[in-house]
Amino acid sequence: MIRASILAAALTCLAATGACANDNSKSAKVTLVYEHELPNVPGKSIKGVLVEYGPGGFSDGHTHPDSAFIYATVLEGAIRSQVNDGPVKVYHAGESFSEMPGDRHGVSANGSETKPARLLAVFVVDTDQKELTYPLKK
Repeated sequence: MIRASILAAALTCLAATGACANDNSKSAKVTLVYEHELPNVPGKSIKGVLVEYGPGGFSDGHTHPDSAFIYATVLEGAIRSQVNDGPVKVYHAGESFSEMPGDRHGVSANGSETKPARLLAVFVVDTDQKELTYPLKK
């Protein structure tokens, strides 16, 4: 029974994001909260992804599809983020950052060891794109 629930959780995560963060207790929870085709941009869709970090939580380094432009807004707490070789920045609730197609997201983590953090990542991506996150190759 436990194996079935673990498999179901893994399949849910893969269906929503195409990949999951590492499987320890500090992993981010990633949920696809909406997706809509853009009527004025054939072949493109907008997809909203809620990323929730527990205290000290993080996502492993990753990239996104080459067709994806991402605009992320911190909803709660603080998020540490590094895109490409830029500096690690901390964004607080109400602040936003973007990722261009092909960018590498090396750091994505809760800025606090004691409080949760949440962000909404809005993707503009090819409609047929199902996987939204790819782990960085080591």
